[in-house]
Amino acid sequence: MKYFIITIDTEGDNLWSWSEGDKITTENTKYLQRFQNLCEQYAFKPVWLSNYEMIENKEYVKFIQRVEETNTGELGMHLHAWNTPPKFDLPVVQTGAPYLIEYPFEVMEQKIEYLTNHIYELTGLKPTTHRAGRWAMNQDYYDLLIKYGYEVDCSVTPHIDWAKSVGRSEGVGGSDYSNSPEKPHYVRSTANDGEILEVPVSIRTSHKYFMPAHITWKTIAGSLLSLARGNILWLRPNGYNLKQMKYLIREISISDDEYLMFMLHSSELMPGGSPTFRTEESIEKLYSDLEIIFDMVSKNFRGITLRDYGRNYYGN
Repeated sequence: MKYFIITIDTEGDNLWSWSEGDKITTENTKYLQRFQNLCEQYAFKPVWLSNYEMIENKEYVKFIQRVEETNTGELGMHLHAWNTPPKFDLPVVQTGAPYLIEYPFEVMEQKIEYLTNHIYELTGLKPTTHRAGRWAMNQDYYDLLIKYGYEVDCSVTPHIDWAKSVGRSEGVGGSDYSNSPEKPHYVRSTANDGEILEVPVSIRTSHKYFMPAHITWKTIAGSLLSLARGNILWLRPNGYNLKQMKYLIREISISDDEYLMFMLHSSELMPGGSPTFRTEESIEKLYSDLEIIFDMVSKNFRGITLRDYGRNYYGN
């Protein structure tokens, strides 16, 4: 039996449209229970990787406490550098949201320490799993996660280079994972004898042709271009990629990989909470796709949290 790991970047509403100074709302909290219920139908255990504004929401705190108390999921940490205290002003040169790795080391540590402690103070729960905001990791970040007791990270996206996703400081882009391993691996601290398990997102490349969900000359041309470049396949629903997700599930089912990782943002569970799912109809289509892929996954995979996966992982 293989493992199925569900990761949810649990954050404010439609942060794709966020600009400096905008108020961040957390209305998507009201839409999380439906997804949790669906996961529980299949004995899957979602990892709610939670950021600052969500932890500030009292209803979300009640929700995640219930999840942990019933052992039906996990609270993890997801750090967005731009609004996690303490405040530190970077020089604004580019228009992207800042990465944590742009900040001085001591500010990185202060933000990690603050959010870790704040989560514990408000929930009574100590997170041990983590995903970086905007996927950006470096060795300093790993060293600090290890220092503050984190056991598992899931920020690496194999085959993807985020360099063109700019940050705030001059010349800063995202992390390049184009040559990163697909398999789990330990990252050792450069400051002590500690280590953290990196569990990469399940992303694979394929040169299989996928007929687009909506056939126009533009979508066919896009599919042919993806075929030539190599399709990047994740278990990350967007309303149009059910065929690709089913193919990825089949491929990992017959491979020597021991887990399959799903990802989504909490705000994508709410109509208008993202540019991907803008309407109630699109949310219903999302849930239709989720039921299909969850049913398919349940045949060969068993649900597990990142925390439990990490504590039961003995590979090297």
